[in-house]
Amino acid sequence: MNTVTIIQARRSSTRLPDKVMMPLASKPLLIRMVERVQQSKLKGTVIVATTNEKSDDAIADLCQKNNIACFRGSLNDLLDRHYLAAKQFNADVVLKIPSDVPLIDPAIIDKVISYFLENRFDYVSNLHPATYPDGNDVEVITFAALENACKNATKNFEREHTTPYFWENPDKFKIGNVVWESGKDFSMTHRFTIDYKEDYDFIKRVYDELYENNPHFGLDDILNLLEKKPEIFAINSKYAGVNWYRNHLNELKTITTEQTKQAI
Repeated sequence: MNTVTIIQARRSSTRLPDKVMMPLASKPLLIRMVERVQQSKLKGTVIVATTNEKSDDAIADLCQKNNIACFRGSLNDLLDRHYLAAKQFNADVVLKIPSDVPLIDPAIIDKVISYFLENRFDYVSNLHPATYPDGNDVEVITFAALENACKNATKNFEREHTTPYFWENPDKFKIGNVVWESGKDFSMTHRFTIDYKEDYDFIKRVYDELYENNPHFGLDDILNLLEKKPEIFAINSKYAGVNWYRNHLNELKTITTEQTKQAI
């Protein structure tokens, strides 16, 4: 099967504009993010899916300069953007990863894909329920299921966030979930994603501490660092557990208030 990993990216983030271009270890965040995804053994073809907006010409240029495949599509209809990107690259299996997780562990990517490949699922993630630290988001979908969702999803949040149609309709799809083998649940306490200035400060500090001596640092390395230097953990801890679910709790059938919190 042809696997295509799609990293969605845009510069017009409302809370932290241009976050994908912020520097990490002397390169743009998006490049560091792609480097980590490319360390996965099962990722297949890696592409960046950005928008048709002029502001995202810079992302397309960055991809071209770094020999990264790029697709351009709708700004707000992420479901359509993923579907058309997958179609263009002849995907049988689509691996969806957001561009705001530059600390993602490639071993976790492989774990989720392996679980998908070893079973006959339409959709597998490590998010429902989530157990890994926020910022290790991996979702795997068959192209057939993605096409189904693109044709039938009608709610704005289903199209904006790409995958809710799957886990909100468990009667229509065979769904699987991967839990952290440690037995721990850090999904609401540890935040490795970027949405606020404090998130960038946290991620930059992790890179400054680990990247030079170990460019392939993983989840355990980060957790060990945070245990040794709790002041790093504290940088963005007030946002731990804050995610997009909080804005759609009245619409989401399979998400509870315990799975999100309001921004401070």
